[in-house]
Amino acid sequence: MKPYIVREWAPHERPMLPGSPSTPLHPWHKRLAFGIVGILVAITGGLGNALVSANLTNLQGVLGAFSNEIAWLPAVYVMTNISINLLLVKFRLQFGLRLFCEAFLVLYALITFFHLFVNDLASAIAVRAAHGAVGAALSSLGIYYLIQAFPAKHRLKGLVIGIGASQLAIPLARLFSAELLELNEWRGLYLFELGLALLCLGCVLMLKLPPSDRYKVFEKMDFVTFFLMAPGMGLLCAVISLGRYDWWTSTPWLGAALAAAIVLITAAVLVEHRRTNPLLNIRWLSSGNVLRLGLTMLLMRIVLSEQNVGPIGFLQYIGLQNDQMQALSLAVLMGVIAGMAASALTVKPGQLEVPVVISLVLMIISALIDAQANNLTRASQMVFSQFLMGFGGAFFLAPAMLSIIGSVVAEPRNLVSFVAVFGMSQNLGGLIGSALLGTFQIVREKYHSSIIADNLSNLDPLVMERINSYSAGLNGVLNDPTLRGAEGSVLLQAAATREANVLAYNDVYLLTAAIAAVTLVWMLGRYFLKQLRARRERQAEQNKATSAPPRANSPEGS
Repeated sequence: MKPYIVREWAPHERPMLPGSPSTPLHPWHKRLAFGIVGILVAITGGLGNALVSANLTNLQGVLGAFSNEIAWLPAVYVMTNISINLLLVKFRLQFGLRLFCEAFLVLYALITFFHLFVNDLASAIAVRAAHGAVGAALSSLGIYYLIQAFPAKHRLKGLVIGIGASQLAIPLARLFSAELLELNEWRGLYLFELGLALLCLGCVLMLKLPPSDRYKVFEKMDFVTFFLMAPGMGLLCAVISLGRYDWWTSTPWLGAALAAAIVLITAAVLVEHRRTNPLLNIRWLSSGNVLRLGLTMLLMRIVLSEQNVGPIGFLQYIGLQNDQMQALSLAVLMGVIAGMAASALTVKPGQLEVPVVISLVLMIISALIDAQANNLTRASQMVFSQFLMGFGGAFFLAPAMLSIIGSVVAEPRNLVSFVAVFGMSQNLGGLIGSALLGTFQIVREKYHSSIIADNLSNLDPLVMERINSYSAGLNGVLNDPTLRGAEGSVLLQAAATREANVLAYNDVYLLTAAIAAVTLVWMLGRYFLKQLRARRERQAEQNKATSAPPRANSPEGS
């Protein structure tokens, strides 16, 4: 790629990647400003969606929607976030990232503002769609601002913090969303979201990133690929998000949508495979290193989905609200911050497998601790385990991303493909994790309910004793003994269902531990095989050197 806007860079100013800003020297107060704006922008990229995801039950009542309808809100965010990433990188290369962010921040703020006056599901979906597009840009923008905040020798630390800062959104949302709802019900959430958008817009306009090289990279076929891939990924996200609500095998449109998604995505892959300058480099994406990275990050995201489906879902099931889980959210937040700090201080380009292994071990320990839950478990008993999960989730992310960025620097045309792999593994991995673990919890609850129901018989004196104790508690409410007995049976069935759900959630924790353990064994196996292969190659070279005949000394003067 040749820049169409030619700039002369000093050696320390040259951008690391095409489209990224240059890195001139800044005074300390300007570096501090870049750091503050970077953290704000990175958190804003995901905080609006996190606020909605953390309060879906409240929004469901306000918007008058069913559970399968309100599930469209987080699904639409991921749809637009994944899709816009396909064009965002090339837009940044040709026009600059700041222009995209300013335009979409204005659009996002306008849609959020008008949503305050329209209380329906359609406008809420429009806000989430706009936020998904803006979030894709803000996550990259936050990384670039944080890179500017560090001097050259510590710039890798800024990259690590920028990558991990987006994970602060979910625990932050659960910490103070209850107070926002108290302000003005659902409008409190959207007023806060509108304020964040306007604040970020002001910061981006006041503190501009240094210039970068510009390249003419857009081709007509890029848009053909986009208009095939974007609806295909959108349909796939819809199926994954709504499957456990409408149920996978009983809703015809899920099958039709999945079939259409496969056709569209396959068509996009075939178009890209035959192009000279593809938007997505299919050959690079299908290489062993990239496939292994994508699979590793996908499995890690599935394990991390345990935080929302597992402890949060379990505690919400037994009746706790966000304001009663603030200690748990604070523990996750502290874990994420500690993981980011530890990753920034210890990251080494030559030892990127070690943080991933440590993170997997911590995730296994966390899931096994949570698997001891019972119907008396509350948020305070899960603080330590969720701290470990938050730490592990933040500790592995940057090293996993950096493990392949060298090949992107060496071959810049793979930048779009790299961003697509990273974005899809994170966003799509989160959806797949929630769908898999949520479906598994439902299936296991039915299984445990059937086992418990088979053992509840009126001929069992212990069962009758429990029914009588429940009935006795209704003496002051119901005078009819027959009705009291029937209500006692209903209460016993409710207790049995509660116990079945507790056992199902414990099975979810064990499943996440098993997935993390399999990933850990796979990574360790690959690491030891690589070491063994390297040792054999060194041994072969040594044997070759020792077995070579000595050179005869040439006679003097010859």
